[in-house]
Amino acid sequence: MNADVSWAAFDPIAYVDHNYRDLQAEDAEILSIIRDHFGDHFPRRAGRPVTGIDVGAGANLYPALAMLPWCDEITLFERSSANVRYLRSQVAAYDGNWDQFWRVLCKKEAYGALDMDPRARFRDVVGVQAGDLFDLVQHEGRWSMGTMFFVAESMTSSRAEFDRGVECFLRALAPGAPFAAAFMEHSKGYHAGEHFFPACDVGEEEVSASLERFTDDFTSVRLKSSAAVRDGYSGMIVAYGRRNSDSRIPLLGG
Repeated sequence: MNADVSWAAFDPIAYVDHNYRDLQAEDAEILSIIRDHFGDHFPRRAGRPVTGIDVGAGANLYPALAMLPWCDEITLFERSSANVRYLRSQVAAYDGNWDQFWRVLCKKEAYGALDMDPRARFRDVVGVQAGDLFDLVQHEGRWSMGTMFFVAESMTSSRAEFDRGVECFLRALAPGAPFAAAFMEHSKGYHAGEHFFPACDVGEEEVSASLERFTDDFTSVRLKSSAAVRDGYSGMIVAYGRRNSDSRIPLLGG
């Protein structure tokens, strides 16, 4: 169960070194999917204030970078105290390895046409908030767009907690909000530094089932890239769409 995991032991530096020091094919493919999804939703800079949230941000900045052109405020929401420290260290001037991720995003005009340096904009709009994913039900409909990358299936071995994690993420979004989420397919767990962390074994069917109560408009894609980032999983799934407007959906287990 999620509550039994020592999240403070998560090693963000080792995690970044293994996963994000260099741009991997899977992340380049994910970036191309979400930049087009968000770019098509916001064909130009939105006229009204837009707030974004990256749920379970961990040690990954590229979901926030993907929301950067449109958001007046982005919340990096994270439980692990070690990851919170890492994220806060990146806000003022993020490390150079993230530039290669930004360059992939810039293949879409909205990113390349940003009227200020991305580091300056990141510093101006991004904030880090420590918190538990399951507590997001207290903020239903708060954010205008959102991302959740490798979180719901990578925090627990429980299918019920996986479903509840996806639910809490989507409930935090306003009706019509664009979202993108990524999942490790059939993951057996993973290391971040010397510590091993649990995973829930899910595939496309389980991902779609967790989303469909909250969106009438979503696409689930199994990545074409096949290079293994680590052992113990069979692929990656990206789901993207828009939050529906049905506020009468009962809470799972509630």
